[in-house]
Amino acid sequence: ATFTSGGCLFFLVRPIQGFLSPSVETLISDPFFLCSRLQFEVLRRSHHSFVSFSKMVSDASKKKAAQKKAAAAAKRGGKAAAAASSKAGAAAALSVDKVADGVSDLDISDRTCTGVLCSHPLSRDIRIESLSVTFHGHDLIVDSMLELNYGRRYGLVGLNGCGKSTLLTAIGCRELPIPEHMDIYHLTREIEASDMSALEAVISCDEERVRLEQEAEALASQDDGGGERLERIYERLDALDASTAEKRAAEILYGLGFNKMMQAKKTKDFSGGWRMRIALARSLFMNPTILLLDEPTNHLDLEACVWLEENLKNFSRILVVVSHSQDFLNGVCTNIIHMQNKKLKFYTGNYDQYVQTRAELEENQMKQYKWEQEQIANMKEYIARFGHGSAKLARQAQSKEKTLAKMERGGLTEKVVKDKVLVFRFTDVGKLPPPVLQFVDVSFGYTPENLLYKHLDFGVDLDSRVALVGPNGAGKSTLLKLMTGDLVPLDGMVRRHNHLRIAQYHQHLAEKLDLNVSALQYMMQEYPGNEEEKMRAAIGKFGLSGKAQVMPMK
Repeated sequence: ATFTSGGCLFFLVRPIQGFLSPSVETLISDPFFLCSRLQFEVLRRSHHSFVSFSKMVSDASKKKAAQKKAAAAAKRGGKAAAAASSKAGAAAALSVDKVADGVSDLDISDRTCTGVLCSHPLSRDIRIESLSVTFHGHDLIVDSMLELNYGRRYGLVGLNGCGKSTLLTAIGCRELPIPEHMDIYHLTREIEASDMSALEAVISCDEERVRLEQEAEALASQDDGGGERLERIYERLDALDASTAEKRAAEILYGLGFNKMMQAKKTKDFSGGWRMRIALARSLFMNPTILLLDEPTNHLDLEACVWLEENLKNFSRILVVVSHSQDFLNGVCTNIIHMQNKKLKFYTGNYDQYVQTRAELEENQMKQYKWEQEQIANMKEYIARFGHGSAKLARQAQSKEKTLAKMERGGLTEKVVKDKVLVFRFTDVGKLPPPVLQFVDVSFGYTPENLLYKHLDFGVDLDSRVALVGPNGAGKSTLLKLMTGDLVPLDGMVRRHNHLRIAQYHQHLAEKLDLNVSALQYMMQEYPGNEEEKMRAAIGKFGLSGKAQVMPMK
């Protein structure tokens, strides 16, 4: 049974005797107990919505009965009977243990989402009201509204950690009330490494087309030629534009930097960044009703970024993209969604228009806020001075008191909160004589026949600020690895000062970080000699505070 109290939903649950562990049974002694939505979801999903509860109780009963029989047999001296009963008890115990293991292996989400679909279920537009999203007990969005209209391209912006990626994941996993007729593709990870070529990996995502082509091939080999069914399949394939599927996939891959030879290359032979490009190509090839992209330009060079921007300008369905590139958002977006103060605020236009409109609105909001605060201060001062004076002044004070209460009931204007500006402060490391890092006649290639670098001669000083640019595959990351010592040159040498220490920020975070630990745990592991408070302060400088420091990084 369910009921609400104080705006919260509670579940009244009756536990089954013999199913709960002894430690839980001592806590829940009543025949009924209350639990929250998340607790109920854990119970409901444990072992497939109570399907096997009766079996579990039966198993537990069999176990107890078998144990009693074994004890009685032992007293009577019947060793054979005791052995048989013990075996039966062990089998029942194993069954219950398997169920327990299954329950512990359940992947219960740490994300809670609520909302009400207010648009028509068959509409191509989405309007969800009373939207709230919670992650690890932390409110990201509270009682807000999400509106996505067909044919619009939305840029989702906000401070780091405000919940942009979490919102995309909630939409992609259909944890919000999205109509079933709308297909969603959320680009979350790189393509799986396999023997499939890049081109095949893109085309294979069109499951309906692949299935129909296989069925058509099977029908064509039959004696009757497939007849009417084969004709209907060909009509559907024409509607899906199946004849041009390979051509369209090849064009997308070429735009993202894959030449013809690379398109035929197996996906397992690509690096993580290139497999991410293949995943991006799949998402564009599928052309879903709702396309969700989280930092799609991260693994792209300039030419691929320009191509992607031009491609997405023509996306005619619903696009929601998270990006820190203002130029990309300006070129692609028709609308901006700003996540701020646990609310979603909608703006028409691209990023530059959003910045201008937001500045004007905040300026007017600040003027209104100052005027209201001045009025409130004047009324409070008048009430304090004349509230107990003559009858005439007391009536005027009461009138102002009512006006003040009416203003507060109607809702006062909130103070404008400026976005936090992250400032990097680098620790003074002292001075080292130049050059601190020197390349002397360095040549390198992964094979002697194909050298990436020949006869490099340059040095890096402490005050150097170097930008390394070039297309993907040119060897930028390779040069960094030569600097750090992860790679050794084929010819020449890399000289490093004896007191030089090199820190590297890697583009493939998942390969370098254990995402199951928290930021605080990671820092304590990396710098074991430091106090926890010092590590908390260091993390806090980058915008992570409170619960965010102890949450798993994933």
